Amino acid sequence: MIRILGTIFAGLMGLAFGSFLNVCLSRWPQGESVVSPRSHCRNCGRTLAWWENVPLVSWLALRGRCRTCRAWIGWRYPLVELAVGALWAQQTWRFFESLSQPVFPEGAAFGLKWAFFDAAAKMLLYWLLVALAVLDVENLWLPNRLTIPGILSGLGFSIAAAYRMSWGSNGASDWGAGSVFLEGTFLAYLLAIVLGVLLAAGLILLFRWLYWLIRHREGIGLGDAKLMALLAAWLDLPGALLAFGIGIVFAALVAVVLLVLPSARLDKSAWAAKKLPLGTFLCIGGIISSLWGQPILAAYLRWASF
Repeated sequence: MIRILGTIFAGLMGLAFGSFLNVCLSRWPQGESVVSPRSHCRNCGRTLAWWENVPLVSWLALRGRCRTCRAWIGWRYPLVELAVGALWAQQTWRFFESLSQPVFPEGAAFGLKWAFFDAAAKMLLYWLLVALAVLDVENLWLPNRLTIPGILSGLGFSIAAAYRMSWGSNGASDWGAGSVFLEGTFLAYLLAIVLGVLLAAGLILLFRWLYWLIRHREGIGLGDAKLMALLAAWLDLPGALLAFGIGIVFAALVAVVLLVLPSARLDKSAWAAKKLPLGTFLCIGGIISSLWGQPILAAYLRWASF
């Protein structure tokens, strides 16, 4: 029962934070403050009543239109709220599932703290990825205000995970105990994290250079390189590469769909110049990799071993 109530509460919190994210997504590209003025219609400027700000419910009650000017609000608002709410609820469900394990390898107290920290950190990651996905699809913009803190927070999370693994493998209870540094376990993890971030960013920079070499124009922004570094910081290099592969597949499918549209067949030059938001597809791949990366990679390794 606690698991169900906790999951519902996390989902409702996700809806609320998704609603706040919608404010950020609407105002950041315009250079506006997310604090003031109060929420208002972007078309007629009328300040919204409290009941028009209830996540998801208000959009459904108003049928997606402003109560005053009847301007279309857009599908982005309920989709962002629903995405954050669903991801936070799913992560909370996993958190309670981890508590059902009979024994934590690191000890009950340490394991419980790590499970809570891991769930909270992943919620932050999902919020960031949803934000970056929408900003890129709407504005072709991956702002430093999200990517740089995302990389740093991901490094902090991975360093904590590295300490957890080295702590467990050496049986130490604090930084000065055991042989964590003598055996180099923690330093090896740390080096792998930093190297993975650099290689992930370098992969995008390589494709960026090759595209410029072939087309003599910029095709991939530096924001995509920072986003790949963010994914590697949070998911390690294999997880980031999986996210990259999934993102490329989705991007290719969208490109094929756009190509077969009648408008694309009539104007080939316009289709060739059309820009796809690579960052959006990388974010989708990152969410999938975070949720199901391990079983996907395990299934791939089993398939590749034949």
